[in-house]
Amino acid sequence: MTTTIIITLCTLLLIAYLFDYSFKKTKIPSVILLLLLGYLVRRGTMLFELNLPDLSTILPILGTTGLILIVLEGSLELELNKSKFTLIRKSFFGALGPLLALSFLLAYIFEQYGGYTFRDSLINAIPLCVISSAIAIPSVRNLSTSNKEFVIYESSLSDILGVVFFNFMLRNETVGLNSFGMFGLQLLIICIISFVATIGLSFLLSKLEHHIKFVPIILLTILIYAISYVYHLPALIFILIFGLSIGNLNELHNLKFFDVFRTDILNKEVQKFKELTIEATFLIRSLFFLLFGYLLETSEILNTSTLIWAVGIVVLTFSLRALQLYLSKLPMKPLLFVAPRGLITVLLFLYISPENMIGLVNKSLIIQVIVLSVLVMMFGVMLGKSEKELQEEKQAASDEESEGTAATENPVEQTNLEESSDQEQDPLPGIQPGISG
Repeated sequence: MTTTIIITLCTLLLIAYLFDYSFKKTKIPSVILLLLLGYLVRRGTMLFELNLPDLSTILPILGTTGLILIVLEGSLELELNKSKFTLIRKSFFGALGPLLALSFLLAYIFEQYGGYTFRDSLINAIPLCVISSAIAIPSVRNLSTSNKEFVIYESSLSDILGVVFFNFMLRNETVGLNSFGMFGLQLLIICIISFVATIGLSFLLSKLEHHIKFVPIILLTILIYAISYVYHLPALIFILIFGLSIGNLNELHNLKFFDVFRTDILNKEVQKFKELTIEATFLIRSLFFLLFGYLLETSEILNTSTLIWAVGIVVLTFSLRALQLYLSKLPMKPLLFVAPRGLITVLLFLYISPENMIGLVNKSLIIQVIVLSVLVMMFGVMLGKSEKELQEEKQAASDEESEGTAATENPVEQTNLEESSDQEQDPLPGIQPGISG
């Protein structure tokens, strides 16, 4: 049995790698294929009557770990300098505006239609309004650098703001000055913790000479996140600050406390740390979506009573996104389609306590919204060429045009070149044909 499990896991993860590797050609997001693969594995176990233990309790653990690693990976990739401030501002408001607008709009609809309290309606609406960086970031490899950076910033900030907003509403029975004051204090505390922890972890990264150094750093990062979460602190902010700090050492070298580090060595170690984080993120993300697909029931996917709600929520989502991109003066295509729901939606839904759950928002609705939003992104990307391909075509056309222009604008030079070519072809330019010496 042990050998069978090992063979199965290795095979599934290798298939997941092939899904990820083939994205550039197929443009099919790996999450769709992973969910389908997990679903088929479940049908296979039922067909062969294999008894497996209940795996649903593992899903939140994989989801939380995956969320930490995904935000860390995204923040390590981001550049932090003055030239990026406009992009960061647009990404922040692009993440915050639709999150708040859609959350309150859905909460009002749930309250009016189902007769639930506004607070419970809002708690259940928030998971449906968060962009999944776990799906968005791997799906934008073929976009231009500016659009790719926007999606990384926006989806990472959407995860963080969504989690903070969700926890704020979940932990406050009433919203008033006291709750906002406490939130401000928690924000200040986590910023201080992030500053101290970033220095400590960076110091360890530069000074550790043991052959195992990156795994302890990742474990300490997850540990600090978990402890901060236990004390109701916005823990994802620590992950973001840590990733941005060590990923932008060149921008922070003027700060005095970085003098204690050997920045040349630290830069090399950060690059290795980044590579390990990418590998670990792929592993955890793949396991999460495989397990989520495994736990899917056919009746939940094909539930017609929630399908109308799911379609309506997706239409509202992309309508607000179109408005956001228009106000931000950002290109509609292909950014309009990149607003998938995924890991963070499932994770927040699982954290809703039974007394706060409402009948309208159930597992079927969550699954359908995720699948529909990912399908919209997939078809939006597949219908057009990748921005890299378009840039290559434009560059080739520009090169051809410049060559043609150069030939047209310099007819004298062209004539001289032709004459010179003719002279080179004539072995005896000074002797006329038919005349002997």
